[in-house]
Parts: sequence; C-alpha cells; structure tokens
Amino acid sequence: MTTLVVGANGATGRLLVEQLLAQGETVRIIVRSTDNLPELTQKNKQLTITESSVLNMTDVELNSHVQGCNAVVSCLGHNLNLKGMYGHPRRLVTDSVKRLCQSIEANKSTIPNTPVKFILMNTTGNKNSQASEKISMAEVLVIGLIRFLLPPHADNEAAAKYLQSSYGESQNTLEWVSVRPDALTNELSVTEYDVHVSPIRSAIFDSGKTSRINVAHFMSQLISNHEVWNKWKTQMPVIYNAE
Repeated sequence: MTTLVVGANGATGRLLVEQLLAQGETVRIIVRSTDNLPELTQKNKQLTITESSVLNMTDVELNSHVQGCNAVVSCLGHNLNLKGMYGHPRRLVTDSVKRLCQSIEANKSTIPNTPVKFILMNTTGNKNSQASEKISMAEVLVIGLIRFLLPPHADNEAAAKYLQSSYGESQNTLEWVSVRPDALTNELSVTEYDVHVSPIRSAIFDSGKTSRINVAHFMSQLISNHEVWNKWKTQMPVIYNAE
C-alpha cells in the first residue's frame, strides 16, 4: 500500500509518517522543507520526499505524485505567526484538498477497483452540520468570532465541507474521513484513546486533550485497517485521550 502525506513535516504529520513506515508501508511526502523530519526517517528506503508545495505544482507534477496511491492524507495547517495566520494563501488547506482530490480523479484508472482513501486532519471546533450537531448559543457566538478573526479556522471548515459536498457515498472514486482532535498535546508514545461520532464536550468551554501521536495512530489505522475505515468513512470522528 502506498500513502501520500502532505503536511508531513508538521507536529502530527511526521508522527504519522513514522508510524506508517514502522508498519512497512510505502510513503510519499510533499514538504516545503525537510528540516523538521528526523534524519532516520529521511533515510528510510520506503519513503520518497518531494520538496515543494501542492499549490505550486503543475497538474502534471501533482498527478504524478498521487498516481498509484491507495491513500492520501492532509495534515496541512497554517503556521502560528502573523504571516501564517493572515497572509496568503488564505485557503491553504481547502485549495490543497481540492487539488489533491482532482488529482485522485485524474488517476482513477491506476487503481480502478477500490476508492482512494482521503484523510483530512481537522478540528473539533468545526461542527459537522450533516450530523445535526448542536452547540450552545455562546459557542455559536465565540466560533463566529473565531471564524472572523482567525482565517485558518474558516479554512478548516471549508475543507471539510468540500469533502462532504463533493464526495458522497454514491461515487466510487474517493472515500474520505475528516479526523477531529480536541486540544492537541505532545506525548512520547501512543496511549488509550476514544473515538466518537460527535464531540462529547464543548470544544470552546470544556475542551478535552488529544495527543498528536494518538491522532497519528488513529489515522494510520484508518489507512491499514479496513474495518476501522468502513466504520468511519464519510464521517468526522472526534478523538480524545482516554481519561
């Protein structure tokens, strides 16, 4: 199985790459820089590294990286500085997701019998409207303010809505899961965690904790375990560390 990971030099993306390689998977990554990738990871023969940006590639270039992949994962996010939060591209995640999905469609003939798995790392602050999730009026007001003041949040919302609106259960080109962790933490090893269809606590006023390595583990299971994938495809599962 071959997986393409974008955002692989981020705090969660590089953990996913490490776990996939440890499972013996073939991994391709597109990164702006390899600075954050461990040297041991970079030397793994199962890993192919391309230093570029999805949004800067031509269609032909991007299609060549997607070709033959069974899964594509976006761990993209905005840098937490002024340029990353308010500079261009404002729709880094959404525009990258759209281009990757278009490349999957263009390469459908290379893996004709099985839909390509697409995994989007998102946030529990993004309400899944298709699941009829309810939040309080106070949360509505706060999230509305965050959406207005912090463009990356609106970008995450738009990326998930694009997958929902463009790829339902009636087509066989692409299946997707949008993974929603709560407040992210750093841990050294995988621990027990719980996965829910919808949030079980307020993302604004009572957020839980989700370690990045647990998010990476769950995404790796979505890729390699068909039962896990079939349980969560076309959904936006929320993941918390077990208490």
